Amino acid sequence: MATQIADAPFKYRSAPTATEAFEGWLKEYGQNLPVHTHPWDVSRSDIYVEDRWQPIFAEMRAKAPVNKVTGTPYGDYWNVTTVKTIQHVESLPELYSSSWLHGGITIGDPPADMTPEMLEERRLPMFIAMDRPEHTGQRRTVAPAFTPGEIDKMAAEVRMRTAATLDSLPWGEEFDWVDKVSIELTTGMLAILFGFPWEDRRLLTFWSDWAGDVELGLARELADTRHEILLEMARYFQTLWMERMGAEPSRDLISMMIHSDAMNHMSPQEFMGNLVLLIVGGNDTTRNTMSGIVQGLDQFPDQRAIFENDPSVIPNAVQECIRYVTPLAHMRRTATEDADLFGNQVKKGDKLILWYLSANRDETVFENPDKLDITRENARRHLSFGYGIHRCVGARLAELQLKILLEEMHARRMRVNVTGKVERVRANFVHGFRKLGVTLSKF
Repeated sequence: MATQIADAPFKYRSAPTATEAFEGWLKEYGQNLPVHTHPWDVSRSDIYVEDRWQPIFAEMRAKAPVNKVTGTPYGDYWNVTTVKTIQHVESLPELYSSSWLHGGITIGDPPADMTPEMLEERRLPMFIAMDRPEHTGQRRTVAPAFTPGEIDKMAAEVRMRTAATLDSLPWGEEFDWVDKVSIELTTGMLAILFGFPWEDRRLLTFWSDWAGDVELGLARELADTRHEILLEMARYFQTLWMERMGAEPSRDLISMMIHSDAMNHMSPQEFMGNLVLLIVGGNDTTRNTMSGIVQGLDQFPDQRAIFENDPSVIPNAVQECIRYVTPLAHMRRTATEDADLFGNQVKKGDKLILWYLSANRDETVFENPDKLDITRENARRHLSFGYGIHRCVGARLAELQLKILLEEMHARRMRVNVTGKVERVRANFVHGFRKLGVTLSKF
């Protein structure tokens, strides 16, 4: 069956990546975009691709941790920027909804010219974008794949694949760490979780980028392309679904969905939505932290020296790197009723953007937050995995992959030096790297 799928004629198998498509669109149509004029409009992707977002959020945290910006390309929204304010919002999921019915989990909204019929056809309900009780049942279905016991079972395979990947790298010549290590390891992990055909594993990265790129919502001309690519993804997975319906239950996530009362009657949209969630959650986040670890240790040689001299710091270093990188910059909530939010009058229907990127640099929680400090005592207080009922279900697996990567690097006395181009993602949701030119040396 896998061979039949791999040989199927997928129109977009060789299409440009989402970033390439959006950058091409910007060159042709970018002059027609609404202008970002508010100094605290942090929805603009240029401040992330140019890595100059830090002082803007620092000013907000100091002057107005909760503030409203209006007239942006994404409409009006509230910035929520500190650990205290974000945890407060996330602890009230009935008041501040995650549901796709109210707008979902990202800052973007559907194109204004889409009809209700088009919106219904293209919506992607997923359990992270559901409120209770629907969220509870669907999350409970996939949670068993990420228990401590299951994570322990995966550890040997993760270590074997990590070791093989690191052993394949060239020494003394420059290469792209994002492509050779970060994408390879995270995509391979996803393929194992889904029982996905190994020869097609890079399709998972391709789909993840198209599914998770919020900026595409500004490019009306790309909306149809994105929809068609996600339909191809759904068709591929539907074939895997049909294949496993007649098989005995297994540990892969598709089998778990099939044999779950909460998820085995999903509509095609729900099936596709939850696939998008698991793919983006399992791919973009760990992938970008794997790249950020390397960039951070290179940028802070004192921390690299601590890591090289004392591998016992690795578990805490993982938490600090997740804090420092913050691979998903924000999540969205929508107010279901009027509310007072630390003296700010939020109205029913208002959009609130929880900037994890800012909270992880909150000076009232993290001392000297713009510095990578792998011995930081409270590194685990980061909000990169969210907070409350929507905290990342795969957090333990992400931590395992990052811990093993650092352990295997240390075992090889591998120092990764940033010697080439550093290219960041042009996005306000996924926060990470497109390219990272590095050269290996021994320590």
